[in-house]
Amino acid sequence: MVDAARARKLADRIQRIVAEMLERRIKDPRLGFVTVTDARLTNDLRDATVYYTVFGSDEEKAGTAAALESAKGVIRTEVGRQTGLRHTPSLTFEADEVQANAQHIEDLLTQARQSDADVARAAAGASPAGDADPYKTPREDEAESAE
Repeated sequence: MVDAARARKLADRIQRIVAEMLERRIKDPRLGFVTVTDARLTNDLRDATVYYTVFGSDEEKAGTAAALESAKGVIRTEVGRQTGLRHTPSLTFEADEVQANAQHIEDLLTQARQSDADVARAAAGASPAGDADPYKTPREDEAESAE
């Protein structure tokens, strides 16, 4: 096993290498507007998972996924050359769902705000179901006897 800090540093290095390769060297027309968001490396340095996002339609996302799979060998070769590792990690590309998750959370927050506003409107004209002061108060004659 390798130190976790070293694995993180190598993962950051792999992220930069992959991003640079996609920007400058990979000329696949299927490759859309892609951003490498993260890279994670196992502690044995054998497998690297590269997370990416694609701006565009579902067709462009599928085309980018296919382009990344076809360019995996070239990218892995460059990662091995630039990192100098004895065993170059195998690369796995996964679409990062950060944008979809953020949109889902935003929708839930909007729904919660709407629900809170509905409750506030309903409570504005409401009166208590029981006594206005539901807490017990001491009787007057008990208060006088205590004095």
